[in-house]
Amino acid sequence: MPAQPATPAPHMAPARADGCLAVAIRIPVRIVVLVLVVPVRLVWDALAVCGAFLYRNALRPVGRAIGAVLTWLCKAVFVWPWVGLWRYVVVPVGKGLAWLGRGLFVVPATWLYARVLTPIGHGIAWLGRVLFVIPATWLYARVLTPIGHALWVGLVWLGKAVFVWPWVGLWRYVVVPVGMAIAWLVRTLIVVPAVWLYRAVLTPVGRGIATLLRWIFVVPLVALWRWVLAPTGKAIAVVAREIADAFGHAWRIAGHISLVVGRFLGTLLRWIFVEPVRWVYRTVLTPVGHVIRDALWKPVAAAGRSVGRTTRRALTSARDTVRQTRADIRRMLFGAPREAVPVARREPDTPETRTLGSSTTALMKD
Repeated sequence: MPAQPATPAPHMAPARADGCLAVAIRIPVRIVVLVLVVPVRLVWDALAVCGAFLYRNALRPVGRAIGAVLTWLCKAVFVWPWVGLWRYVVVPVGKGLAWLGRGLFVVPATWLYARVLTPIGHGIAWLGRVLFVIPATWLYARVLTPIGHALWVGLVWLGKAVFVWPWVGLWRYVVVPVGMAIAWLVRTLIVVPAVWLYRAVLTPVGRGIATLLRWIFVVPLVALWRWVLAPTGKAIAVVAREIADAFGHAWRIAGHISLVVGRFLGTLLRWIFVEPVRWVYRTVLTPVGHVIRDALWKPVAAAGRSVGRTTRRALTSARDTVRQTRADIRRMLFGAPREAVPVARREPDTPETRTLGSSTTALMKD
């Protein structure tokens, strides 16, 4: 088998070389910053926990309730009246007006357009085509087009003779020779002396001034930057970097310390408050509640349900008695109600299915 190519090693970031100044100030700065940051981190974590608890258990439910109330109020004030107005007033009125407008305007206008205006328009169009379009087309093709072509050729020749050829001759035989003479004169009298002056005088003087300014201003500034400002800036950058690293390191350590302290306080509160309450609930309140439920609440509930059933039966019997008594009194005063007279049905009472051979209808009977 062919040898597999070697997997390239992952690129490793080069380790940062720390100078003696960074090593010297790192430990003291981290100790001082850690002492200053730990209380701030503890207070910050406590405030974050309290704020999360307050938001989760107070602010968010209140906000949801207020939002629901405001939503319902806005719908009741702004949405539902307009929806009802649109659904039960505007839409029916619009449909009625549309039906009325269609019956009064659209249908008559459609009939008038289809039965009257269209034939009249076709007749007018045919008459106009015979009287005007055909003669105008013949006049344009046989008379106006040849005359226009002739006039166009004459106007083009006249325009060239008046406007083009004189200006072309003026440019070729006057402007170009005069321009070339002026250019030769300017180059001889101005450009050549100016080039000589630049090369022989201005260039050496400029180079001397540039060298003088370089040694007076640039070289001292470069030396000041290279030997004073750059080392000072590097030292300040090292100190600032170490202070920033110390703050980050101290913030992470303070977070671990805050986590340990929070767990310790949570465990302490659980063993002081939660566990005793849980033990009392499991050991004392639950058995007492079961005894009360089995010995007192269930018999009382059963007795209450029995009394309720007896009461409902008594009320039902009394209601039936009152209803029967009222019916008897009405019968004695007004007599018995009239019985319904059965009406003869047109369909046969037999459940057999009607067929073509049966004579069950008036049309099929002999």
